[in-house]
Amino acid sequence: MLAAVLHGQEDLRLETCTDPTPDSGEVILQIDVATTCGTDLKVWRRGGHAKMLRPPTLFGHEAAGHIVAVGEGVSAWKVGDRVIANNSAPCMACWYCQRQEYSLCTDLTFNNGTFAQYQKIPAPIVQHNLLLIPDGMPDALASLTEPLACVLHGAARSGLRPRSEWITPPQIAVIGDGAIGLMFVGVLAHQGAEVLLFGGSDQRLELGKKLGAAQIFNHHQVSSLPEQVRDLTAGRGADIVVEATGVPAVWEDAIASARPGATVNLFGGCPKATKISVDTGLLHYSELTLKGVFHNTPHFVRESLALLASQKLPFDQLITDQQPLKNLEQAFFDMRDRKTIKAAILPH
Repeated sequence: MLAAVLHGQEDLRLETCTDPTPDSGEVILQIDVATTCGTDLKVWRRGGHAKMLRPPTLFGHEAAGHIVAVGEGVSAWKVGDRVIANNSAPCMACWYCQRQEYSLCTDLTFNNGTFAQYQKIPAPIVQHNLLLIPDGMPDALASLTEPLACVLHGAARSGLRPRSEWITPPQIAVIGDGAIGLMFVGVLAHQGAEVLLFGGSDQRLELGKKLGAAQIFNHHQVSSLPEQVRDLTAGRGADIVVEATGVPAVWEDAIASARPGATVNLFGGCPKATKISVDTGLLHYSELTLKGVFHNTPHFVRESLALLASQKLPFDQLITDQQPLKNLEQAFFDMRDRKTIKAAILPH
């Protein structure tokens, strides 16, 4: 089969690999559509990821496909089933899993390799995070299940109170107009919040408005993001701030944009070993909650697929390009240059 293999920093090669065969409890997917992701872009640019992979390795983690082979002991699935396979599954046995903190599992099974014609799905993922695609749902839309599951997990941990407790809709600043930031806009606006979106692309910001952003701002035209947020919130700062860029300086801006008592969701993953400075007086006297959020859980994978299938939000508009597998590297150059939000890659 033809597959993309990451060898290092911006070193992505298409190689002919042996077709996978299933071991006990596993299945083999034919990949029908794989979508590019901001995490993939960062991994490609940085040459690795602290948790999910180390080169050389098969690459990619968002896809929709159909089963072409099943291993011994697999009875819940059959050849021909259209499915999405999350890129991980928790062990369900460790200290964290016993407390249902599945994203903190000490033995997460990660699986990469969606930028390929076929992919082997490990038994834990088959057991816990392999889902049937609803009839009529486009493959490309289904392939967005994993990133939206991460966003739903992040939204749930952002301190948004039940609507019955609101005096006025909470004001939430989302910083970043990549696919993840735009997904946060859609999810939080759908829940009734007033979302203020900051990004660097007028075209992406307009998409943010379609997804429900109340106001949009190009950061190139904003002298101070924290001051702008305070101007929009009667001088207080945002009730919730979501950082979705993975830039340490922007983490600091996010913290400075929060009102007393706010939650700051530091969602964007920064480069390894980077550090930020935090004003301890601000953190203490303003009773801020700084929240790091990572990955997803089986519950949110299921919730994500259901939300996408409902087509209540136009998340399909995040896919702005379609390319054959042979053009994968060019798709990453286009993402790097902000010409593409997400690309649908067709391996066959």
